[in-house]
Amino acid sequence: MTTNAEVPVWALDLVHSSIGFTVRHLVVSKVRGKFGRFTGSILLDEHDLAATQVDVSIETASVDTGVEQRDNHLRSADFFDVEKHPAMIFKSTRVETKDGELRLHGNLTLHGVTRPVVLDVEYAGTQKDPWGGTRAGFSARTSLDRREFGLTWNQLLEAGGVAVGDKVDIDIEIEAVKQVPAAAAA
Repeated sequence: MTTNAEVPVWALDLVHSSIGFTVRHLVVSKVRGKFGRFTGSILLDEHDLAATQVDVSIETASVDTGVEQRDNHLRSADFFDVEKHPAMIFKSTRVETKDGELRLHGNLTLHGVTRPVVLDVEYAGTQKDPWGGTRAGFSARTSLDRREFGLTWNQLLEAGGVAVGDKVDIDIEIEAVKQVPAAAAA
């Protein structure tokens, strides 16, 4: 088993990564969106995936559904309240590995509320890139109830139902680049 000092840090490649979401709208359709600005790192022990640690910060103001009016509403106090809560933060607490399946447990802080979440993760392995680096790939999915994070704004519909669904599906694609320790680069 390796120690934390030996576990390499992997930086998120923002050009080849995405954090998206899907939520029901008016009961009958789904709206998709993404966050354009985020940072993070992964301590990845390829020999002991259960020792992996993940930290990610997502700028809430970078929400993008492709509709400016809707994005501005999402940035308002009705939803993300980006003035008071400029970032949502995910910090992993443990990784479960069972029968080739990975479940990443962690705490998500959103809208000033911290709650545990579990992501189902597919680890695609590592690959040397054409520039001499090493990359790792991950796909992760989870669902959460936005009301648990204080995101409760809604509007009742005349025919029944609500304007915005409570369940939010999260879809994450990460490509990470192995960082060379400063001592090794010298």
